[in-house]
Order: sequence, then C-alpha cells, then structure tokens
Amino acid sequence: MSEGRKGILASFDYLDSAVETIERLRAEGFEEITAFAPFPEHNIEHALGYGTSPVRLFTLVGGLTGAATGFAFTTFTSMDWPLVTGGKPIVSIPAYTVIAFELTILFGVLATVIGVFWNMRVPELKSEVVYDPELSAGRFGVYVTTSDDRLTTVRDIMESNEPALMEEDAEGRSHG
Repeated sequence: MSEGRKGILASFDYLDSAVETIERLRAEGFEEITAFAPFPEHNIEHALGYGTSPVRLFTLVGGLTGAATGFAFTTFTSMDWPLVTGGKPIVSIPAYTVIAFELTILFGVLATVIGVFWNMRVPELKSEVVYDPELSAGRFGVYVTTSDDRLTTVRDIMESNEPALMEEDAEGRSHG
C-alpha cells in the first residue's frame, strides 16, 4: 500500500448493523471493503456488490475446449492411420462422441478448479494483520482501507451503527 493509508476494523453484534455500514460506505465511494462473518451471508455479499461468479465461464470454456479437442484428436488420428472397417467412412463422428464426452468432462473439471483458484486468488501471499477472533464466534466485521484524509468519514459511518469494537491499522493492509 502507498504512504498515508490506514485501515479500520469494526466488529458488530448484529448483521443489520454490518450490512448498513457496508451500504453507507459504498454510497460514500469507498471500494476497499472487506467483510468478515462467522457464516456465509447473502446480505453481506449483496451489500458488497458481488455479482454472479465467473467460475461458470471457466467451466463452459473448458468443456467446449474438451469437446473440440476430443473430436479433433480422434479425427486426426483416423486420418493419420486410415483403417476401413465394415465399409464405414474413415471419419465416423458417432464413434468419436464417447471420447469427446470424456474430454469435455475432464477439461470442464480442470477449468473449474483453475477458475476457483483464480477467483479466490490462491495462494494469497499477504498475511491478515487486523483480525478479531470474535469474528469467527458470532460477530460481523467490516474492514476498510482508505487514505488519511477520509479516515474521519469512515470512523463516523462505523460509529453511527454502534460497533462492539473498533481497531485501527496504521499500515492499511487490505485482505481482499
């Protein structure tokens, strides 16, 4: 992070307070917001502005690539070693569908795994510095990284929703 950036973590006892804080921060133009929750919560995802996961596009592209590879592999193999059996044509598509199907599944699965890791940004080489263990036990946390001049705005928005605890990180390390 650049010089003059700080982060603030606020933990809330209630989900509504955390969601309202996130919505107000986004309305003020803050984009570096990380939310912590003890369980997956769709209200937080909606407040953060998450859309649909792009992993399904990885699966589609992988599956189509696998099908094309399956048909191409079997066709080129038949053309390289032509063998007429039972009067059938050299390139017989119905016989190749099994291999194309198998490669569709294989490439689709591999692309899905790659897509999941890509979108999770694994491996994450940054360590999480600001964290409250209570965020795993029932509280909801909101962490915002911002410049020094907008720090009071963040603090006012967070304090207006009565957080249970608020900590400040001097180096402004972001987790997401």
